[in-house]
Amino acid sequence: MDTKQTKIWDIFIRVFHWSLLATFSITYLTEDDFPTLHVYAGYTMMALIALRLVWGFVGSRHARFSNFVVKPSAVIEYMKEVVQFRAKRYLGHNPAGGAMVIALLISLSMTLLFGLLTFGASEFSGPLAGLVGGINGSLANIFEELHEFFANATVLLVALHVFGVLVASFQHGENLIKSMFTGFKQINQDDQH
Repeated sequence: MDTKQTKIWDIFIRVFHWSLLATFSITYLTEDDFPTLHVYAGYTMMALIALRLVWGFVGSRHARFSNFVVKPSAVIEYMKEVVQFRAKRYLGHNPAGGAMVIALLISLSMTLLFGLLTFGASEFSGPLAGLVGGINGSLANIFEELHEFFANATVLLVALHVFGVLVASFQHGENLIKSMFTGFKQINQDDQH
């Protein structure tokens, strides 16, 4: 079979991916002990997500949402194929990977939203302080609980993401983690684009 390397992940996607992982890790690990670092890492994450949303419409082919966001039925069908060890290989995100990108962006966005609400209500600081500063303590506690819920949900999603990457790497005989560093993947004549 004739194979060659091709660029799939552009520099923005690769830097975004690893920067988002780093900032999420920092925020998750610093919540109680380093609140200033926690807040600034959260703001950095907000900027990264905003840039990724824009890049999802104007970025390179495999970065665009139109390239990997599919109907839930297509994701379910793909997952059935994975379990049966007959899943098609995709150059960009496979249907499950595309669904995971969206799930992670939503979960992270909810984590950030409730973090901002908590910060505004509890510390009277941040961009939402004028909206929620001075509200009753029980509502501030609800914001904090939701912030922590979505942060923990994101950790679960990250674990599922890593598991999915390892399964796809095994099934297709490739190193997907390496491709997120180099940007290159091997292209075969049977690949799904």
